[in-house]
Amino acid sequence: MYRLDLRRLILLLTIAATLLTLLNSFHASYRTLYRQLIAQTLEANRAYAAKLAHSTDNFLKAAQQQLAYSATLLPELFDRPEQLDAEVARLKGQTGTFNGVFIVRTDGRVLATAPNSLGLAGSVLKTQEMLAALRARQPRISAPYAGVRGYLLVFLSQPISTRDGRYLGYVGGAIHLGKHDGSLQALLGNHYYQDGSQLYVVDANRHLLHHQDPSQIGEIVNGNPAVEAVLRGEEGSRQLLDSQRTDMLAGYAPVASTGWGVVAQRPSTATLAALDDLMLEILFDVLLFFVPLLVAIWWLSKLIARPLQQLAITARHWEFSSAQEQIRHVHSWYFEAEQLKLAMLNGLALLHGKLGRLNQENITDPLTGLVNRRGQQFALKRWQEQQQPFAVIALDIDHFKQVNDNHGHDVGDQVLQHVSHLMDSVSRSSDLVCRSGGEEFVLLLPETSLEAATQVAERLRGLISHTQAPTGAFVTISAGVAHWPGSASSVPTVLKLADEALYRAKRNGRNRVVVTGQQEIGSEDAPLD
Repeated sequence: MYRLDLRRLILLLTIAATLLTLLNSFHASYRTLYRQLIAQTLEANRAYAAKLAHSTDNFLKAAQQQLAYSATLLPELFDRPEQLDAEVARLKGQTGTFNGVFIVRTDGRVLATAPNSLGLAGSVLKTQEMLAALRARQPRISAPYAGVRGYLLVFLSQPISTRDGRYLGYVGGAIHLGKHDGSLQALLGNHYYQDGSQLYVVDANRHLLHHQDPSQIGEIVNGNPAVEAVLRGEEGSRQLLDSQRTDMLAGYAPVASTGWGVVAQRPSTATLAALDDLMLEILFDVLLFFVPLLVAIWWLSKLIARPLQQLAITARHWEFSSAQEQIRHVHSWYFEAEQLKLAMLNGLALLHGKLGRLNQENITDPLTGLVNRRGQQFALKRWQEQQQPFAVIALDIDHFKQVNDNHGHDVGDQVLQHVSHLMDSVSRSSDLVCRSGGEEFVLLLPETSLEAATQVAERLRGLISHTQAPTGAFVTISAGVAHWPGSASSVPTVLKLADEALYRAKRNGRNRVVVTGQQEIGSEDAPLD
């Protein structure tokens, strides 16, 4: 009779499982590192763009503040040309922020300029941005535009007014964009990377204001998702294709005061360049472990006994009730198989025993031995599914906190056990005695009417109040009684009604039973028979 060679089967399965595990681990490592590198680069670019956007915003605000301070001094100097010249020279030379500084009268005539080489003093300016600054009569940052000499610049202006509010003109400063001697260019810096990373700034009309390639400054950027997002005032990061169809990892942030946007981006290939080398190192390290393992498995497979397929298949389904019977029917015709069969049967018996004990422990309160809240919910669900009526007695030990305060928690635990024992003594085998938490208990009585449950509750109350507790005195209980489905159609509602009746008993003086929908039974002693 032909029998499958289990040694070869184990060997083939082990090799396949090992290779699949290796491939899965390798792929998972690759995907994890890939996502991590992408996420780190996106976040780094976002943070860098946000930093530069914030610095640019602060730079422009500081420049505006310089002009604002100068505007407070100039009304007294308007008729003093030499002092006007000194003031524009101070503004230009003090921080190096402005490439050019102008004081312009309301008729557009330039009263003073710095540097003098501009040759504009005494002339009437008619450029659009200069006239817009005159009309604005408020602090203003212009949109970028081409100056007289063709340089792209931005113009900041601050109105000059007398103390009585008479408008005299403005003081303004030009900042070159894209020039090596521009202060904003110095702030943003030069970013020339071998890996193709880029940093650029666009204005609200999508014109490039800063770029590592000066020839591109002034060009319009269209179809770039990062640019569109940052011009909507969004800060974030995303993976995108640039105008050259290069996959980029871009971070972006807006410049709040101007509506410009700063974008920092790096090619995905540059970010992932080291990933392949890293994965080769990981593969080499993994193979150093798996190759000896495969050799060991190949050798150990020779030592495995022959046909154990039935036992192996059955062992994978130990959770089924039929597993034990299936193992008994396995034909163990040799010593090793017989010993394994016996071991599996013994182990299965132990497992079932442990599972039974674990299940019992899972629904049992360790202090009192009563059913805990989990077991209570399980029983209620089963009774509800079976449409089995039941009564609920919710009870609570009166003044239990005083027991703990006066006698200690150990005696308090003994009182809980004392009450639990008395509850057991008045319950039937079909009843469920539960500890729902602390000094609160629940007695579930299947197939019991509301009236009968009330009698049980009153008998229990009288028994407890006449039985000496571990404190050396007597304790009392308050109880609430409800019925399902008599009191309500919903099981949670019935439990709530029993609790509410219990709290009514508490409020009305304790040591009494209150029935849902009825008056309280009272605190008179009940017969114990």
